[in-house]
Amino acid sequence: MKASLIAAALAVAAVATAHAAGFKLESPDVKPNAMMDKKFEANVFGCSGENKSPALKWSGAPKDTKSFAVTVYDPDAPTGSGWWHWSVINIPANVTELKPDAGNASNANLPQGARQVRNDYGVAAWGGTCPPEGDKPHRYVFTVVALKTDKLDIPADATAALAGFMINGNAIGKASFTAKYGRPAAKK
Repeated sequence: MKASLIAAALAVAAVATAHAAGFKLESPDVKPNAMMDKKFEANVFGCSGENKSPALKWSGAPKDTKSFAVTVYDPDAPTGSGWWHWSVINIPANVTELKPDAGNASNANLPQGARQVRNDYGVAAWGGTCPPEGDKPHRYVFTVVALKTDKLDIPADATAALAGFMINGNAIGKASFTAKYGRPAAKK
């Protein structure tokens, strides 16, 4: 009985992976494993960037996709739990891109129906890169998630961790890439 449950779970996982095999995320603004431009840096905590979110495009989503979510996460933030820079949910299934500065707090650049979830800066918007001065460059993981539901009912004041839980609980495919950003040590 136990072996058959494990086999069934592995079969479901293999099918989900096979459906997502061609799922791809890219950006004309941010290249995988490359340093990000300063315009994507935050303008708080001593950072002085433009706090603009990059354009993102995806293709090859699983055919049963009902909506998408996009997240940006820094696993290197010195918090013990990383740092959520951006979460967008309820992106309609027919949308395959987010325009430059879609993370603006006005929500004017988001696709209709999509909404931003509060990030670790405490706002529902793009929260730009802002690693401590002198740290080795941090990694920023950009992810688009294909969801099996057309809408995630997440409270307006939800944390990024709650959004992540709901996103992962409804995921049928994921595509991601990682970019980097660092700030030199302050001059003394």
